[in-house]
Amino acid sequence: MTMANEQIAEIIDTFELLGDWDQRYQYLIEIGERLPPMDATAKTDANQVKECMSTVHVMAQPSNTGTGLDYQGDCDTAIIKGVVALLVGLFSGKTAAEIATLDVDQLFAGLQLEEHLSPSRHVGVYAIVNKMQGQAKAFA
Repeated sequence: MTMANEQIAEIIDTFELLGDWDQRYQYLIEIGERLPPMDATAKTDANQVKECMSTVHVMAQPSNTGTGLDYQGDCDTAIIKGVVALLVGLFSGKTAAEIATLDVDQLFAGLQLEEHLSPSRHVGVYAIVNKMQGQAKAFA
């Protein structure tokens, strides 16, 4: 199991410890609240996930450590901001090649997001992933 897939398994395990969806939603909101604020200058059209109903921005930049990329993100909706925070945590510190192989489907299936988000939100969440993967490719 790669380090990234271990990370995904840990996230899923954490969510499984939370009993019901109310607790999981609350946890997602808390993760979102802990997301470091995104630099206002990074909230550009190029960094906006246009397919999302919420206003979502994500941005990749080379990591300060010199290996991989670091991500910033923000969203105007608490639940989706939590999803953005999860993805920022998962994608940051990885190389473009590692990001390309992340099993995000495994993550979303494990969190049961599809069953608990509306179809349009579900499309938006995948659009966030596609945007982040596209940004990683641009650095490759």
